[in-house]
Amino acid sequence: MTEPVSARPAPNPRRFGALNVLGLWTLYRKEVHRFWKVMFQTVFAPVVTTLLFFAVINLAFGERRGDIAGIPFSDFLAPGLVLMGLLQNAFANSSSSILVSKVQGNSVDFLMPPLSPLELMIAFIAGAVTRGVVVALATGIVVAFFVDMRPDHIWAIVFYGITGASLLGMVGLIGGVWAEKFDHIAVITNFIITPLTFLSGTFYSIEVLPEPFYTLSHINPFFYMIDGFRYGFTGHADGSILIGVLFILALNAILMAASYMVLRSGWRLKS
Repeated sequence: MTEPVSARPAPNPRRFGALNVLGLWTLYRKEVHRFWKVMFQTVFAPVVTTLLFFAVINLAFGERRGDIAGIPFSDFLAPGLVLMGLLQNAFANSSSSILVSKVQGNSVDFLMPPLSPLELMIAFIAGAVTRGVVVALATGIVVAFFVDMRPDHIWAIVFYGITGASLLGMVGLIGGVWAEKFDHIAVITNFIITPLTFLSGTFYSIEVLPEPFYTLSHINPFFYMIDGFRYGFTGHADGSILIGVLFILALNAILMAASYMVLRSGWRLKS
């Protein structure tokens, strides 16, 4: 016998399958609003910093450096700087959001609502990706006035931009949960993210590196992200694009599992 329509449970527009869509969307909006309301600090300041890097390096080495693999030095440099800003700001968004909530004692704002660890993870990562992409777009638009930023392989730009921001967003999430004060976040930034970024070929081609630094560069995830992102604009890559795609996907999967387990356990959040 067919069940009467009136007896069937009405669909809940606030959920999509097992996901609490409304709660997830609300936390994501909070993450975006948090950095957007201070956009001069979170968006415009990184753009200015990147432009200063671009100007100083070009003035110091531009004319003497010459082309790299047939690409003008300025055109080679710009994509790496754009992605560097994207990665650093994706990390800053998720790490600062969680740490500030812990320090101010209002992490209950996202722990008490009916949000699963998966929903929390998605919202924090999406907020980090949004900030990173906004900074990258703003930087790219400004830099395009000085160099050729026409896309050559759009898929590579989108892939490395999104996966790179996701990766650093998850590093920031785990770092924010682990940190108990701002000095701990500074340790990650100053001793892990900045060195790996600067040694990834952002300002040079790794082809000029002697051994063992040339080989070591090929286990640096920042190298694959920056090299792949630059390939999207110039069509030139120092490393294997296929290996880079697989490496970054694998690293994202590992960090996604780690982020989920950290949030599920409540480590340093619920204690």
